[in-house]
Amino acid sequence: MKIQLIRNASLWLEYAGHNFLIDPMFSDQGANPPVFNTANDKRNPLAALPLPIETWVQPDAVLLSHLHPDHWDPAAVEALDKTVPILSQPGEGDAVRKDGFTNVTEMGESISFGDITIFRTSGHHGIGEIGKLMGQVSGYVFKAVGEPTLYIAGDTIWCDEVKQALDEHRPDMTIVNAGGAQFLQGGPIIMNEDDVVSLCRYAPYTKAAAIHMEAINHCFTTRADLKERLLAEGLEDQVQIPLDGEWF
Repeated sequence: MKIQLIRNASLWLEYAGHNFLIDPMFSDQGANPPVFNTANDKRNPLAALPLPIETWVQPDAVLLSHLHPDHWDPAAVEALDKTVPILSQPGEGDAVRKDGFTNVTEMGESISFGDITIFRTSGHHGIGEIGKLMGQVSGYVFKAVGEPTLYIAGDTIWCDEVKQALDEHRPDMTIVNAGGAQFLQGGPIIMNEDDVVSLCRYAPYTKAAAIHMEAINHCFTTRADLKERLLAEGLEDQVQIPLDGEWF
């Protein structure tokens, strides 16, 4: 298994002989307006892509956790071949087909891709009214003989659904979206420092990697913030914090 953080939640995963592009956001730096109702008005994405888009446009499949524009944007729609296999969460296949893609599968509980089994997990993209407005989100677990078990938690806070996925699959590696995204009202809608610490304490057997930081204007947990907290908690050896473009 090899993983490259592209930017934000976008990943390139090499796993059991296949290449997966996950949650692609390919917009140029500053091309999009700020997320509304947040504490700053910086344009998105905050950071440039670390390499040309062409680096990631020929995957064996694209995996989408949900269709928020920081996970599936017009630049990705334009760049990708319309025949590439795309795996979406339930209820979102038609929207991807409207983007012109012809090989779209909505995930059920699990799906086989070559020798890989991919399991869909769920989570909470915030709590209360904000969580309802943010809608359904998915995570995914990859399993294959001879490979570590990988859990990509997706846009979720620390919650019972994440605990359930950890208990059921006992992943060797867990990737968490840890930018602490937040609106002016309500709590975080993805994990922050507290959530990452809670996950590490709950599942000390899993290594973790923290992504979805320093790319979108409503994400307020920085890499430095998280690193400082992990050092204070004695968890720095359990969690990697990759830079954009970094392989891990």
